[in-house]
Amino acid sequence: MTEHVSRERELAHERRRRRLSIVGTLVSAAIFLASFVVLWRILSRIDMEELKAAFGAASQRQMSLAILFTAVSYTLLTGYDYVALKQLKERISYRITAFASFTSYAVSFTLGFPLVTAGTVRYWVYSPHGVKAAKIASLTVIAGITFWLGMSAVLSWSLVRHADQISFLANTRVSIAQLVGVLGFAALAAYFVWVAVMHPAVTVRGWRLELPGPRLSLVQMLIGAGDVCAAAGVLFVLLPGGHGLSFETFLAVYVVACMLGIASHAPGGLGVFEATILIALAHLPTSGVLGALLLFRLLYYLAPFVLALAMLGIYEARKRLRKAR
Repeated sequence: MTEHVSRERELAHERRRRRLSIVGTLVSAAIFLASFVVLWRILSRIDMEELKAAFGAASQRQMSLAILFTAVSYTLLTGYDYVALKQLKERISYRITAFASFTSYAVSFTLGFPLVTAGTVRYWVYSPHGVKAAKIASLTVIAGITFWLGMSAVLSWSLVRHADQISFLANTRVSIAQLVGVLGFAALAAYFVWVAVMHPAVTVRGWRLELPGPRLSLVQMLIGAGDVCAAAGVLFVLLPGGHGLSFETFLAVYVVACMLGIASHAPGGLGVFEATILIALAHLPTSGVLGALLLFRLLYYLAPFVLALAMLGIYEARKRLRKAR
């Protein structure tokens, strides 16, 4: 009788999980399709000659700064894996950590489905060094926490500091923007208290993972915030001049666009990210913003993706050569 009840509970839980999965998929698809409709309507009003002019208008200084910020962002991304490995008590050299981190993020940013793509690349690199699959999955969880702590901190800071400009761009009240920022800081404070007092743990593929404590969580938040700021800086420096936006105000726009892109599950938030930025910066010349977005995609996503594929190809070739010897 007990086994029958337990089995019924398992089946009910599985049905709920499947329903939630279907709802999540439908919501993601709806966001993705709605954003592409908006993006298509915007693109249909663009003069291609104006777009080419805007694309070619980026100065050498803008390109140099964009490349610098891209390098800073991907360097900080290596800190995600470094902190996670420290929490997992795995001693891996920074050279291997940096290689695994850069290639996994460069691939997952472009192909999407980070749990699969980034996890596969990490397993490919870390498993020969004795890191088990369960720990690699745990590493992905900790890296995700680093990302969201950084995003939350940056968004909350921007909303509180520049609520007037952000409320204008979002067409909402200043008090609402400030309230969301304060709630964001309250959520962060609650998380730090939770990990300090409760010492929470989660189970990942049978592996018990204790979440980082307050000190390491603070390091995670600072690394994540630095990465988000650097990534936003790539697009910010590529925007056409005379936009009148402060960097902190633009950070809020960038973070919201990233969050919606993540919710859509589109590779790199493609379409959703662009549509959000174009709507928020509707007061600027559309062709100029679109040119900046295209350059951003090229420098921050495509170029690292191509480099990562080349590095992984060389890595695999060297590994096979060593085995042959």
